[in-house]
Amino acid sequence: MRPNFRYLIILICLLVAPMAIAEESKWQDEAELSYVSTGGNTEVTSLSAKNKLTYQFTEKLKGQWNISALYGETEDVKTAERYATEVRLDYNFTDRIYAAGIGGWLQDEFAGIDQRLYVGPALGYRILTGPRHILSVEGGVDYVSEEYTNDEDAKYMRGRTFGGYEFLLTEKSKFNQTLELLYDFEDGDNYAVNSVTALITSLSDTFSIKTSYEIHYDNEPVPDDLEETDTILSVALIVNFK
Repeated sequence: MRPNFRYLIILICLLVAPMAIAEESKWQDEAELSYVSTGGNTEVTSLSAKNKLTYQFTEKLKGQWNISALYGETEDVKTAERYATEVRLDYNFTDRIYAAGIGGWLQDEFAGIDQRLYVGPALGYRILTGPRHILSVEGGVDYVSEEYTNDEDAKYMRGRTFGGYEFLLTEKSKFNQTLELLYDFEDGDNYAVNSVTALITSLSDTFSIKTSYEIHYDNEPVPDDLEETDTILSVALIVNFK
């Protein structure tokens, strides 16, 4: 499938999913869109879209589906293209202890990843449960299958450590910080760190503005001539459907 068609399909999913679930109280959807286009001396086009769809199966069981896409051009030359999707199922044993099953797919040509598939369990604990401060930690194990743009491939088991913090600044604004460490059990030098820092301000019950800064660090990128760190700074409009 050509990248442009795949990107179009992802955008259609982002738009159609909220309309399909808007009247069902068990569903919640959060769509995020950011677009930048400049002309004149510098021509830059950047489009980023994300969608988080959740469904409360029972009081203790919840499902979540995340989709994200990033595309960028500079002077009509493609400079960024990243697609990802992840599905997770959470079961609450108590108000603080929970287990999750997580599976996902990633493609990031400019980071050397033609395809990454991963699946595995996780166990989490909510240290703070609100109302102003929410803090949770997770630990898990994934089976990973990767194909790289230089025709190499790899399959391995990795550990995952994750922490997420949310601080309610006011009734209409909140601060989010997540930090994730991924490490190869067989190769200690093969590890990655992902960080997302965000400030979200509500404009209404439906619309919000999100300013975020993402850091993706890969200690052993493939091919090895790639940069180890990628960053994304964005300001996006969020639409909430409940």
